[in-house]
Amino acid sequence: MRNQIIKTKAPFIFTLPDELSAKEPPELRGINRDRVKLLVIDRKNCNRYHSTFNHLSEFLKKGDLLIFNSSRTLPASLKPINNKKHKISEVRLAEHLSDDNWLVLFLFDKTNRNQTNPESGLKIEFDAGLNAIVEKRDSYNPRLWKVKFSESGAELIDLFYEIGQPIRYGYISVPLPLEYYMTVFAIDPGSSEMPSAGRAFTWKMLFDLKNKGIETSFLTLHTGLSSYMDDNLTLTHAVGKEEYFIPGGTVAKIERTKANGGRIIAVGTTVVRALESSAACSGVVIPGHAYTTLRIIKGHILQIANGLITGFHEPRASHLDLLSAFLSPEQLKTSYEEAVAKKYLWHEFGDLSLIL
Repeated sequence: MRNQIIKTKAPFIFTLPDELSAKEPPELRGINRDRVKLLVIDRKNCNRYHSTFNHLSEFLKKGDLLIFNSSRTLPASLKPINNKKHKISEVRLAEHLSDDNWLVLFLFDKTNRNQTNPESGLKIEFDAGLNAIVEKRDSYNPRLWKVKFSESGAELIDLFYEIGQPIRYGYISVPLPLEYYMTVFAIDPGSSEMPSAGRAFTWKMLFDLKNKGIETSFLTLHTGLSSYMDDNLTLTHAVGKEEYFIPGGTVAKIERTKANGGRIIAVGTTVVRALESSAACSGVVIPGHAYTTLRIIKGHILQIANGLITGFHEPRASHLDLLSAFLSPEQLKTSYEEAVAKKYLWHEFGDLSLIL
């Protein structure tokens, strides 16, 4: 199966006040990216600690291994230049398919109240001579369409960077350059949205962690869209097929860390998904290139990840189900209620939590 639509019961329901949405990056709020708040959750004794992210190493141990997602954010919002009939105002890249085509999400001009669906064969034109042919609606996620671009490979990626913009949601106060949607270590282009858990790391932090005996390593998972702009679909938690790469060197570090009693700390839910997908059959991480449709929910027995660095996720988000593999519903509910009370900020430019 290419992907899944699964109905699950949310771990808990909470209200996110509008003022707790991070409307801009910390740098534009007057602080360094590594000075965001950090909520540390000890899942063994249920204790919680409040700190700032630049003090992360105080909660880690020599011999721990942090694994990062090195995927680089694409400017995944494309503006068509011939949308007279269907009034398509925006095309959002959702998933890169194994046949080198893409699944995309169409957003429509407000004047197209009925959101007339594009027919197969429709040609959509963009700047710089790029165009795409609509092939068919995706059979699992009805909001996505398969399209074939007129370019492929590196040439297509170059054109995305030439004409595209980063995807921007309504809580972001102003359009921002793509550089704000990048981690400092991002290398491999492919994510529709930023793997945001790693954003607060600076090169100085990485250097200091190494000096304290805390190891680092990388894999790549190209993230899809966090929202399909459809509340009903969000509730059914459509899970996309995401592409990932795990280097042999990362696998060797994982094996060495576990053999020496260290902990594997995933930096982001994307890293958890890649590691657990790779280890699903054999219990060990296999190096190489693959695609995953794994859905991690309450009751999932974690094979590899011992801890997680992640942001704060919206009510009913599928990420909360993944957190349920680390924390009981009671721990998760209490932690989130405390984060709301102490004014932690949500979304990609917000604050972070460390679950150990």
